[in-house]
Amino acid sequence: MEDIARLSVTIDSFRYPDGTEALSGINFTVAKGAFTGILGSNGSGKTTLLKAMDGLVKDFRGCVLLDNVDIKKLTPKEIYRKVGLVFQNPDDQLFAPTVFEDVAFGPINMGFTENEVVQRVKKALADVDMEGNAKKSIHNLSFGQRKRICIAGLLAMGHEILLLDEPTAGLDPMGEYKMMNLLTNLNSKNGVTIVMATHSVDLVPLFLHRLYILSKGRIMRGGTPEEVFTAPGEMEHVKLRLPHIAELIYRLKHEDNIPFKKVPLTIGEARRAITSAVSGNYS
Repeated sequence: MEDIARLSVTIDSFRYPDGTEALSGINFTVAKGAFTGILGSNGSGKTTLLKAMDGLVKDFRGCVLLDNVDIKKLTPKEIYRKVGLVFQNPDDQLFAPTVFEDVAFGPINMGFTENEVVQRVKKALADVDMEGNAKKSIHNLSFGQRKRICIAGLLAMGHEILLLDEPTAGLDPMGEYKMMNLLTNLNSKNGVTIVMATHSVDLVPLFLHRLYILSKGRIMRGGTPEEVFTAPGEMEHVKLRLPHIAELIYRLKHEDNIPFKKVPLTIGEARRAITSAVSGNYS
C-alpha cells in the first residue's frame, strides 16, 4: 500500500428526490493499494456512497476526486477505465448468455482488438479462479461464481479500483472465506485498490487495512480495525456489534476483571492473550 490517494471523498450533503438526506459530512481518502472497508448496518447509506464514488450519483454537494480530478468533470468512459462497482446482486450486472461474452463486453466496447479481448478475458477469469469456464452459461453458475464473473468483467477492462457492495452477501461461510481470499489476493498480488461495503463485522479484522463506520449517512469514526473496534456500547449505537472474539475478551476484561491490555480481534490474537492470562502474564 502506497501513501498516494486514488480517491478523495468529500460529500457535504446528498438528498434523495423526496428530500431525505442520504449522505452528509463524508470526508475520507482511499490510498493506492489499500483494502478499505465501509461498515454499516442496512440503510446506513453504503450503496449510495459507493455510487457517488463510481460517478453514478453526481448531484451532491462536495466532490469526489479520482487521481486528483473531480469525478463530476470526467466522462463515464474516463471513470470506468479506472473504477468499477460490483453490485450486491450479480444478476443486476450480468446479462450475456455465456461467461466469455459477459466478461468480453467491456473490453470490446473500449475498442480493444479481438486478440486483446481474448487475452484480457483469459487473464481476468484466471484472476478470479474461473479459468476454464469461458463457455459456460451464466445461468449454470452458482451465486458465488456469478459474483466472481462480475469482478472479472471489471478486471478485463483494466480497472485498478474495485468498489464492492456486500461482496459476501448470500454466500455460505466457506463461500465468504473464498471470496475474501480472492479479494485479498487481488489486492496484495495484483495491486488492485479495493473499497468494500459490508455489515459483516467478523470479516473485517482479518482482511482490511482501514475501516470507516457509516451510520445514517455519516462517517462516525475511522481508522484501523483495532482503532475502530473499542467497545460494545459504541457499536450498538450504530446498530452493529464487536467481532465475536473482541466481544468475548471485552467482557472477560470488564466483567471478569482479567486485565488484558488490548482487545484482540482475531482467533490467533485471542489465543495468545488468553494463554498469557492463564499463565499470569497479561497482555
